[in-house]
Amino acid sequence: MAQKTCASAEAALEGVIFDGMTIMSGGFGLCGIPENLIRAIRDSGVRGLTVISNNCGVDGFGLGLLLEAGQIDKMVSSYVGENKLFEQLYLSGKLQLEFNPQGTLAERIRAGGAGIPAFFTKTGVGTVVAEGKETREFDGETYVMERALTADLAIVKAWKGDREGNLVYRRTARNFNPMMATAGRTTLAEVEHLAETGTLDKDAIHTPGIYVDRIFQGAVFEKRIEQLTTRPRVAAGESV
Repeated sequence: MAQKTCASAEAALEGVIFDGMTIMSGGFGLCGIPENLIRAIRDSGVRGLTVISNNCGVDGFGLGLLLEAGQIDKMVSSYVGENKLFEQLYLSGKLQLEFNPQGTLAERIRAGGAGIPAFFTKTGVGTVVAEGKETREFDGETYVMERALTADLAIVKAWKGDREGNLVYRRTARNFNPMMATAGRTTLAEVEHLAETGTLDKDAIHTPGIYVDRIFQGAVFEKRIEQLTTRPRVAAGESV
């Protein structure tokens, strides 16, 4: 079996990135995003990208770095509200956007990983989401057909993994990462902790190593929060 462990994000990307490719990027907001791989993709200078991700990071961080560098031509997303540059590029016609209901996006990716070319859903029927798409009636209800999504490259982030690529996600970081790991022709995983093969609890593995082509331990994880709202703690007996 080929060696999957790499020394860095740059080494993991070697030979698998090219102009005009499609990349799936795991995470939800800024939670569980492959920070090191995103920075390495920016530094590689690759351009003309189509990026499939729930959102596009924030200005100056996450996938927002690729937007700032002018490397993304098209986004396939479900939420874009945290990125002013995204809004500006889209409204000026410099960025293509394929907008999806969030559940539909998740199912399109899952279907792609499962080898299912398309599926029917009620979500979006009668709205702009359904424009130009096939509809069909089942049991008296109208459904719209959605095509599955796959990518040339899937980049995911896990809490822990072993040298065979078995991955364990932690809490909310178990979002789009598991399904994207199955839907990339090549899948790269960055982890916070790299364990020896056989040391992970087999019942706790979320992504089997068969889906992962290369794995490395990330150098830096900032784990930013998009928005943080606080208020003074209310003492016992006080009214709000």
